[in-house]
Amino acid sequence: MNIDPQALIIWLIVGAVAGWLAGQIVKGGGFGLVGDIIVGIVGAFIAGALFPSLHFSLGGGILGAIITAAIGAILLLLVLRLVRRGV
Repeated sequence: MNIDPQALIIWLIVGAVAGWLAGQIVKGGGFGLVGDIIVGIVGAFIAGALFPSLHFSLGGGILGAIITAAIGAILLLLVLRLVRRGV
């Protein structure tokens, strides 16, 4: 697997922005800014893998990538917060 360094940096930036957005949207119990950014990066990878398999797309470009990653990060934050509470 050969990943272009520029593409990796863009994914990290998009994930960081998405994590911050998800942290602002999903309130309560937070992971802090750094934790939400890490969750955003992981959520970006999850959404990047999950959405194409569901034939779901929000369009191309950086804005579509940020929205997709934010949705993935929000879903991941909700699941992590449920698990953290013991539900």
